[in-house]
Amino acid sequence: MRTDILTITLNPTVDFATSAPRVYPEHKLRCSHPHIDPGGGGINVARAIRMLEGQATALVAIGATTGAHLLQLLALEGVPTVAFQGPGETRQSMSVTDESTGEQFRFVMPGPSWSEADVERGLVSIDQAAGDGTLVVLSGSQPPGVAKEFPSILADHIAGRGAQLIVDTSGPALFNLVSAPHESIFVLRMDSAEAEELAGRLLPERTDTAAFSESLVAKGVAKNIIVARGADGSVLSNAEGSWHSVAPKIEVVSKVGAGDSFVGGFTLAAARGKPLPDCLAYGVAAASAACTTEGTRLCDKATTERLLALCAVTKL
Repeated sequence: MRTDILTITLNPTVDFATSAPRVYPEHKLRCSHPHIDPGGGGINVARAIRMLEGQATALVAIGATTGAHLLQLLALEGVPTVAFQGPGETRQSMSVTDESTGEQFRFVMPGPSWSEADVERGLVSIDQAAGDGTLVVLSGSQPPGVAKEFPSILADHIAGRGAQLIVDTSGPALFNLVSAPHESIFVLRMDSAEAEELAGRLLPERTDTAAFSESLVAKGVAKNIIVARGADGSVLSNAEGSWHSVAPKIEVVSKVGAGDSFVGGFTLAAARGKPLPDCLAYGVAAASAACTTEGTRLCDKATTERLLALCAVTKL
């Protein structure tokens, strides 16, 4: 199966979201009926693109009964899927909201450990799905056993196939990308806290973020660097300079899924040939739309396009 957008999720999950009148230790907590979603960074990006009336193929590593359940959930949402056999049982995660305070407690499992053979099987599946012009999105956590160098390995792997890689990762994988630059990565996205940790200093102003992002571009980390600044929108930097898209003022219901919605909106706009500053604005609008929804729900097209008019882009 060939596709214009391919999202990769090595460590998917079935997400359960519920609530209880109060969350406290040692007692049985009587919870509400759970809302069940397919989860994991790449899966959520593909779901967001679907909600924006685009189409992406989700390449997913699955295992055992939970993996089969995950595929059923994706089919119900109309997300095209390419599955390959991963190790062990696909993980499950849970979020519980304390109704008395509104606080959300999120329990995230690590997922099964991978071997080199599992990684090779995944790369073969990517080969079969990605081709000339495909935007490949690697998003979400890496399972135990997958080397921190995997994003760089993947970038090399798809470069010869005419595909472009968009990476939204964290932790050791992100730090490795910055310490061992890889110019074949099309876009690398991070949030402001990650950028400040990498920079070793605070980045209070948009211009501070832009200067740091431009230094990463000059270093060859990626062709385009995006830093999310939360309620202050996002900054995009490349060899031509930096742009900022303001985030509209909204009533935030839940920030869950905002990052994946940003990547979905940005990638869909890029696949449609929009200029990158316009892609930045569409991503910010999608992220803002996701913040207006409850729990694990993502963006929707109507809200995203209404908010897009408020996401002014300026060159820094």
